[in-house]
Amino acid sequence: MRTMINKVFFDHPASVEENYFEHMIFAGRFALLLLGAAGAALVHAIIPCLFEKTASNLIRKMHARIHNR
Repeated sequence: MRTMINKVFFDHPASVEENYFEHMIFAGRFALLLLGAAGAALVHAIIPCLFEKTASNLIRKMHARIHNR
């Protein structure tokens, strides 16, 4: 049973040198940034003069954070 709990909750965070809660915070912030980028892209789709580079800039910054971990 302990092995399954480790696999589900702890193995991946440990592989990126984080504990469970550090990883939860990182992934949660990442999800919120993705939601923000999606919202900006949606508004841009309807009104093209708004948020022209917001989504792409957010995604570029997020990629850099993931790539440099």
